Amino acid sequence: QVQLAESGGGLVQAGGSLRLSCAASGRIFSINTMGWYRQAPGKQRELVATISLGGTTTYADSVKDRFTISRDNAKNTVYLQMNSLKPEHTAVYYCNVNTMVTPTRTYVGIWGQGTLVTDSA
Repeated sequence: QVQLAESGGGLVQAGGSLRLSCAASGRIFSINTMGWYRQAPGKQRELVATISLGGTTTYADSVKDRFTISRDNAKNTVYLQMNSLKPEHTAVYYCNVNTMVTPTRTYVGIWGQGTLVTDSA
């Protein structure tokens, strides 16, 4: 079984920066795509950014040029560097990791517990 541990959330002033981390541990056979999602109060969960095993990234239009996703495959960890934060970025941020399960050898998405990012105006 794979567990995800998120860290790095908190309160930040408008224009500030935060770096989120999400480390996978447990019985890991293989991980491909890793990503970050967020859910703001009263809204549905939405995609923020993803990164493939080879490093190809995708971003929501609303965070391009502000957020950067990266990963350390040796540590099974994905990061989200968030710069120039605005109040509208306030949300619970969740990491999602696609990990191989056995015996089917298929990939399933595992969710982190979420970390709260609050940007004060």
